[in-house]
Amino acid sequence: MLRVGIVGASGYGGMELLRILAGHKEVSVEYVSGNHESDEDLAQEYPFLGSYQGLKIRKYDLQECIEACDSVFVALPSGSSGAIAGQLWRAGKRVIDLSGDLRLPQPLYESWYEKKAVDQDILDAAVYGLCEWHADAIASASLIANPGCFATATLLALLPAVRAGLLQESKVVMVDAKSGVSGAGKAVAPARQLAELADNFYPYRVGKHQHTPEIERELSPEFAVQVLLTTQLLPIARGIAVSCYIPLKDGVSFADAYSVYADRYSDTPFVRVLGKGSVPQLKHVRGSNETHISVHVDERTRTLQVFSVLDNLQKGAAGQAVQNLNLMNGWPETTGLLTPALYP
Repeated sequence: MLRVGIVGASGYGGMELLRILAGHKEVSVEYVSGNHESDEDLAQEYPFLGSYQGLKIRKYDLQECIEACDSVFVALPSGSSGAIAGQLWRAGKRVIDLSGDLRLPQPLYESWYEKKAVDQDILDAAVYGLCEWHADAIASASLIANPGCFATATLLALLPAVRAGLLQESKVVMVDAKSGVSGAGKAVAPARQLAELADNFYPYRVGKHQHTPEIERELSPEFAVQVLLTTQLLPIARGIAVSCYIPLKDGVSFADAYSVYADRYSDTPFVRVLGKGSVPQLKHVRGSNETHISVHVDERTRTLQVFSVLDNLQKGAAGQAVQNLNLMNGWPETTGLLTPALYP
């Protein structure tokens, strides 16, 4: 059994990791830390994790973590997560970081996140963990930058069209993205209280969402493709729904576009391309590691519309992190991740 640790287990991403790993047949969770000043019984503090009887959630200690674990997930806020991931990687551990700290070069990170970047050797070692597009690199990596939730939903929707050359040159791709409130983490904020969020809906971080350069860099290292990303908050706990508007080259039909997507994702276990006329729904992916995608060509405006949905805590965070762990260890990609969606 691979000995696994989770640093940041008291956040939503960390708790989702624990929920998934409880059913993973290849790992044993040996170390768990959170925002605790003293050791607490994990199953008592979080009763839905009752299978972890006897496991303590601790205040983080680097040496304890190194001694207890072979691989570590780090699920702390950006600005602190990457440095700890780097320390563990330098100590010889295989590490998957769920924050934004390892996803961008230093200048871009510091500009968009307004925080100091980690050392360059850590950034150089990190492989971007978008499993459907970088499986080979992930398999040989020891340090993974787990993609952002909006970035995952958007990239899975845009990459086939961009790589196949369906996009008109010098055109901006519009991305309308909506997320459940768990994507903002557990920190208390007035805007996320029930009285404020219920029956409400609004955009946030307009023009400055930190997943924008992550998306653009992955689409084109030269930043030849620009994305206008608008993120909005839904009054739900889980889920991301993305609508992408891609200016199409002349002569591209629906059949052309559909075949690009269907062919590209035909052998991927967690991306499903829906048939003509179907649209993806959040309830069809909630609690699962799946992403559902559909495409539509609007002939009047020559626009390819791509719709993508996923669970932000699963494929958008913890599920994808476990998928990365599976690839790094040569296990079937689906190990521990075949739980169907929660419906209704």
